[in-house]
Amino acid sequence: MKLLTGLVFCSLVLGVSSRDWFSFLGEAYDGARDMWRAYSDMREANYINSDKYFHARGNYDAAQRGPGGAWAAEVIREDD
Repeated sequence: MKLLTGLVFCSLVLGVSSRDWFSFLGEAYDGARDMWRAYSDMREANYINSDKYFHARGNYDAAQRGPGGAWAAEVIREDD
């Protein structure tokens, strides 16, 4: 658990080095919301083998938010 927390903290620090903290956190929140929206849409669609499309859509939408969104998409993707 300590290793995971350390890795998350280091990736957060590295991702924020050139940007304002608040904008990074806002982008990360919006990116996580994009991922959640794609997951909800996938559950609602309920089609077999459609998960790859919705995961790709969520990752793309989150990454378009900026470095914070890309970071959130990467962290959430690793949990899948």
